[in-house]
Amino acid sequence: MMLVQMVEELGHKVVAEASSVDVGQSLAKTEEYDLAILDINLQGFNVWPVAEVVMDRGLPFFFLSGYGPEVVPDGFNGMPLLNKPCTLEMLKRIIDFVLSKARLDETPDKSGEKSQT
Repeated sequence: MMLVQMVEELGHKVVAEASSVDVGQSLAKTEEYDLAILDINLQGFNVWPVAEVVMDRGLPFFFLSGYGPEVVPDGFNGMPLLNKPCTLEMLKRIIDFVLSKARLDETPDKSGEKSQT
């Protein structure tokens, strides 16, 4: 709940929260959102199925974990990871970074096609 408050304090709107992988997958498939923040451990289960849905939709996301980078789901190494607990400034930096990168990835190149990075 504290994360929701922090996100909203930064001026963003939280459209959904999930406390399980099943609920997370459903929300990731159906909700309209600009960014997903995925806690790696949801009630003892790894969030990778939710991450796959978000990635398949082409939407930006980052992971949140209290355990460090060794728990990043297989196939998602190198994805942004915010360690918790985090400060408001740390959260702001990673949200800005991930959204900026997503906008750059959507920028058409001079031929009119989207750049692939």
